[in-house]
Amino acid sequence: MRLYHIAPVVAAILTLPVSSMAASATTAKPGDAMKTMPMDMTQDKSAAAPMPSDEKAMDSVQAGALMLTNGYIRAMLPGQPVGGGYLTIKNDGKTPDRLLSVESPAAGMVELHEMTMQNNIMKMRRIAGGIEIKPGEMLMMKPGGYHLMFMKVNKPFADGDLVPVTLTFDKAGSVQVFMPVVSAKGKSHP
Repeated sequence: MRLYHIAPVVAAILTLPVSSMAASATTAKPGDAMKTMPMDMTQDKSAAAPMPSDEKAMDSVQAGALMLTNGYIRAMLPGQPVGGGYLTIKNDGKTPDRLLSVESPAAGMVELHEMTMQNNIMKMRRIAGGIEIKPGEMLMMKPGGYHLMFMKVNKPFADGDLVPVTLTFDKAGSVQVFMPVVSAKGKSHP
């Protein structure tokens, strides 16, 4: 098991009191979801990418039988080495699927993580082997639970940025999205 120095992570990811974490994850509206566009892998990969003006916002992104919605990343605080990202994945299919990996040209690595409270102690762990989404069920990545951990970030994510992200699923394959960056000042995603 890897151990992480989580003080900077906690400052950015858990800007809400523990008692309100579950409520904050349900405040996102479908209209505030991720944006998608083809990615040119030869582009400069040093920062979050701007969204072309002709790209339209999407309420959701379909990947096979999976529906991805409400994706966002928290802005990073000064000196913070990692960033947290969240989204909801619903499996409308008849068979389970599994989120295997996540990549972004804006970070050296992206890991799947889970944060839990045990005896009033916050614990974070990397999820090896991916996260299963059963048929008819929904995986809600939210502060205080499952999340995407962006590490070795090229440039700290700032409010208003759009971060290119590729999610790879066992059955649905890979889907490329742009996740908006929202304030890290304790305001939950609208």
